[in-house]
Amino acid sequence: MRRLISTGSPFEKIAGYSRALVDGEWCFVSGTTGYDYASMAMPDSVEEQTRNCIATIRAALAEADFALEDVVRAHYYVTEAAYADRVFPILGEAFGGIRPAATMVVCDLIKPEMKIEIEVTARRRGG
Repeated sequence: MRRLISTGSPFEKIAGYSRALVDGEWCFVSGTTGYDYASMAMPDSVEEQTRNCIATIRAALAEADFALEDVVRAHYYVTEAAYADRVFPILGEAFGGIRPAATMVVCDLIKPEMKIEIEVTARRRGG
């Protein structure tokens, strides 16, 4: 069973993607940046952007009938290596008990205000 999940972000329609895609026992969550989608505002700090990423991912997983605890893989993209130490504690709060396989990459993102992007893959527990 394939199901598309949307957060209502205008980017999803413009760029032709889904926030998440459910395929059977798997949920693939697209790269998620730190926008507050209610206000379409991007916070200045990488810490707040990271919290927004996690909140958006958590909401997409919940809509797909998954939980953050189902995450088995995470990719973190930051625009400066120095951000790693600033976001590790926040990532640890969210994923410390789950401990998915993870990778962090330093790279450019598509808009200059973006400092972090997170994508995850989840597999339904017990599936």
